[in-house]
Amino acid sequence: MSETTKYSCVGRRKEAVARVILSPGTGNILVNGLASDKYFIRETDRIIIRQPLVATNSVSIYDIVANIRGGGLTGQAGALRHGISRALISIDPALKDVLRKQGFLTRDPRMKERKKYGQKGARKRFQWTKR
Repeated sequence: MSETTKYSCVGRRKEAVARVILSPGTGNILVNGLASDKYFIRETDRIIIRQPLVATNSVSIYDIVANIRGGGLTGQAGALRHGISRALISIDPALKDVLRKQGFLTRDPRMKERKKYGQKGARKRFQWTKR
């Protein structure tokens, strides 16, 4: 991989879509123009986005630039993890087994269930009154 080579992939989770660009560097992660520590407030989200890099021992090898749209912060963190994992595979296909075993390549299919008519929400009903 030369210094000008950039690998880009898309990751998704819930309503969030993350466009990820991996390039050789020192391990900086930029999300929507901000450092990842400033963008992701919760420590769990920061851990989630670094999981594929830790699993492949490439924390300080690549710089990551990501544009994320839609969803909440946790969904965006999951989308970013998915995108980073896919980009790592495009760089080195030998990492596929490691990332697959951890479950980072599988797009999480769980989505919000829609609200039903005649009900308060997706599952909750209005209270029944006898009189």
